[in-house]
Amino acid sequence: MCLATQQLSKQLLAYEKQHFALGKGDEEVISTLHYFSKVVDELNILHSELAKQLADTMVLPIIQFREKDLTEVSTLKDLFGIASNEHDVSMAKYSRLPKRKENEKLKTEVAKEVANARRKQHLSSLQYYCALNALQYRKRVAMMEPMLGYTRGQINFFKKGAEMFSKRMDSFLSSVSDMVQSIQGELEAEAEKMRVSQQDLITVNESVYTPDSDVTSPAINRNLIQKAGYLNLRNKTGLVTTTWERLYFFTQGGNLMCQPRGAVAGGLIQDLDNCSVMAVDCEDRRYCFQITTPTGKAGITLQAESKKEYEEWICAINNISRQIYLTDNPEAAAIKLNQTALQAVTPITSFGKKHEVRHPSQNVKNMENDKIIPSESASNQESTQLIAPGTPIQFDIVLPAMEFLDQNRGGRRANPFGESEDSSKDEEEDSLLQQMFIVRFLGSMAVQSDATSEVIYEAMRQVLAARAIHNIFRMTESHLMVTSKNLRLIDPQTQVTRTSFDLPTVTQFAAHQDNRRLIGFVVHLSEPLGEESMSAYVFESNTEGEKICYAISLGKEIIEAKKDPAALAQLMKSVPFTNDGKFILLNDASEEDGAIREEGEESEA
Repeated sequence: MCLATQQLSKQLLAYEKQHFALGKGDEEVISTLHYFSKVVDELNILHSELAKQLADTMVLPIIQFREKDLTEVSTLKDLFGIASNEHDVSMAKYSRLPKRKENEKLKTEVAKEVANARRKQHLSSLQYYCALNALQYRKRVAMMEPMLGYTRGQINFFKKGAEMFSKRMDSFLSSVSDMVQSIQGELEAEAEKMRVSQQDLITVNESVYTPDSDVTSPAINRNLIQKAGYLNLRNKTGLVTTTWERLYFFTQGGNLMCQPRGAVAGGLIQDLDNCSVMAVDCEDRRYCFQITTPTGKAGITLQAESKKEYEEWICAINNISRQIYLTDNPEAAAIKLNQTALQAVTPITSFGKKHEVRHPSQNVKNMENDKIIPSESASNQESTQLIAPGTPIQFDIVLPAMEFLDQNRGGRRANPFGESEDSSKDEEEDSLLQQMFIVRFLGSMAVQSDATSEVIYEAMRQVLAARAIHNIFRMTESHLMVTSKNLRLIDPQTQVTRTSFDLPTVTQFAAHQDNRRLIGFVVHLSEPLGEESMSAYVFESNTEGEKICYAISLGKEIIEAKKDPAALAQLMKSVPFTNDGKFILLNDASEEDGAIREEGEESEA
């Protein structure tokens, strides 16, 4: 009996260190058990004869609580894990459905399988949660009921013990009994509440569990600055083989985090600051998008389970990449940004006064006979004088018909894919300037004037707004080659020239005043019938747009300098050359050493 009471005292004190599923024991219960431990120590001498009675009325309920109730919770947890794995398998099968029009019967069967797996997972989770909630009440009474029987049995069995302790224990035991009854009442009320909740959830419409049930008109929130949910992550397992893994992703500040199942915390997957995100076609899967680093390197490829999740993830990453989360009121900034995009497609009646900041496009020296960029301000021009209302916007690079004919005129065999042959390499060798930049084509549109750089800012505004309104995230990446003769867009994969513009036809070029990575230029062409056409092209660059403007400006200066040998010699002295006699631009190291050009021109290419 002495060993039993000593063990009981240890169990009472160890209750404080017991880790339950949703937390430790209540402080009130712990303090009560501490008091009981002291009473047990005082009665230990008198209770040596009650070993059998204590074994039946005290130790057995404690063992049953530990082996029965706690084991039940562990079993339900395992069942919930099995249901979750079955749900993952059904979601993987649903994710592999092709985006082309598939067999409706197969699609219905897979969707029904997903719904059944989700229902099973939901029911198992409810049973698991109910067991956890019930445990929070049972754990509070499982130790008190044996103690009530133990203490009362001791008082009734030992007269001396009753005389010694009954007076000071009566009120305490009465309060403990009231507390146990109160906890039992709370348990019954909670059990009834959970039963009603389960019944309500069982009767809901099956469409709640069906993925992508509202694909026609999903309610999309475009103002998110944080997002969490399950996505499929594409992993390369070989040169041509890939696997997809379903993981839990969430954003934290400017970082994209990933937390595998069973992990205590998430890990960093991608830094989203200044990143770009675009929709991609990947292995004939739906709702895929790719995150690209600020250097232009392709990052991770992810797949969402529905159109709503797909578009909300893209919008959230776009908002985070602009570092909206660092503002005082990120939600208001995101709303304002999206409202600005919606308002941007509405033509404005006049331009406000622009910032008094000079860009390389505005710093180009006026030539004696041919002024490249006029110096007059266009702040009082109407937007309709620059771009006609309703002008269509082209979001992909397609050669105009006349330009295609010009490139294939002269007995050359026409390329049926609309791409020019790489026959300009000989011309490149003769060019004094060669600078290449990584750019992504955003859009182009016809304009009515090239007299001012304001037309480029208006084209940027309308192109970006149209992309935001119509959810166009796809961009074509190219290499922009700036030479002293032309501008060429080269396919980075095949090295085939997609299109080219003679440098004299580029009559206007400028970088965006706020977003320095945006660059645009206007091409002025003469049509065969004597008409003239002007088009504005807008790009996003991995480097600052002003550096591209400087390269174009230098190319135009070379063209003008070739007319005058003395001017060409002077220009060749002021700009460094490569070993093969071509102009080069300064790199980052030379900038850090203080070799900065006059007139505030950027020198990195």
